[in-house]
Amino acid sequence: MPYYRVVGEIPRKRHVRFRRPDGGLYAEELMGEEGFSSDSSLLYHRHAPTAITGSENVEDVSADGADLTLNHPLRPRAYRTQELPEEGDLVLGRRVLFGNEDVRVSFAVAREASGLYRDSVGAQVVYVQVGRARVETTYGALDAHEGDYVVIPTGTIHRWIPDGPVRALVIEAKGHIRPPRRYLSQFGQFLEHAPYSERDLRGPAEPLLADGGDVPVIVRTRAGLSRLTYLRHPFDVVGWDGCLYPYVFDIDDFEPVVKRTHAPPPVHQTFEGPGFVICSFCPRPLDFHEEAVPIPYNHHNVDSDEMMFYVGGDYSARKGSGIGIGSVTLHPSGFTHGPQPGAVEAAIEAAEQGHRAATEKAVMIDTFRPLRLGAAARRCEDPGYAWTWARAAG
Repeated sequence: MPYYRVVGEIPRKRHVRFRRPDGGLYAEELMGEEGFSSDSSLLYHRHAPTAITGSENVEDVSADGADLTLNHPLRPRAYRTQELPEEGDLVLGRRVLFGNEDVRVSFAVAREASGLYRDSVGAQVVYVQVGRARVETTYGALDAHEGDYVVIPTGTIHRWIPDGPVRALVIEAKGHIRPPRRYLSQFGQFLEHAPYSERDLRGPAEPLLADGGDVPVIVRTRAGLSRLTYLRHPFDVVGWDGCLYPYVFDIDDFEPVVKRTHAPPPVHQTFEGPGFVICSFCPRPLDFHEEAVPIPYNHHNVDSDEMMFYVGGDYSARKGSGIGIGSVTLHPSGFTHGPQPGAVEAAIEAAEQGHRAATEKAVMIDTFRPLRLGAAARRCEDPGYAWTWARAAG
């Protein structure tokens, strides 16, 4: 995280005696990245966060590498997440669309509350496409609604409590997810050219305290899933401070960068992770050069697979391809992709008739290693998408 926060009660100095009302000591827990060399927060627990009474294996129906297939023979692909059914909760109900050595992309449709969960493999970004949910964490609670990115750092114990049905895209990294470094000063402040700022990030506002004993927590490591039983409820933090914590960012708070001619996807970058980036395509004024072609040009990102999740508005470049709200496209390295035939001329004509704004809204993930295909993707694929450019051109 790029800036410092304080929530609840903390002592004046770090690592000094901080006593409970009964005279005992609160237990410190330092949550830190990269071996004490990067962002961290210091949490104060009423009880020892180390006390566990049991550990057991949990079957992982969406385990890393399980049932992932190569995109072979190579082709662009499209998927209808609208067809995926409700299954379980927003943690164990995730169904894998794509994955590689750096990131796993899943989709979840759920209304049940999840159990407590800790991902110790990497950070997560959950984009809420439809619905509302409360996310309870050791740092406090967050409220998320349609259009929110929920960013959960590595190792954060949390649970999801939906308010009705929720549809969400889940991005799970094999490492940390942060704002792009080029948006930040050398000291971590958002710079003036950044498309969002500290004011746009919603973090926990107060401690979340819960009682209870023998509390199960599902923990993901690179070995798989385990269920640890904690002697005391891990939501017993009376205060914390630092620069590492979960937060929410609304896609509508992203400020698009506009050029006279078409701007490439890096201007839409929102987060970065190891081996991938996340971008937000938001409503914005169209390119304003008098001869501008206000639509993406054909392009071949030789080092990237591009996944696009269409969540709102009218994405004119895909007209006639069967893409709608809730669709996902995968344009892999090795394939040149671009507007559907006729889309360029239609966009120019619309601009000449006074249509001066793009209404599209989409979440894009570019990976720098090929994405393999998961079982959920195979369940909802549109088998004709790859040939739509040829059909329209013919």
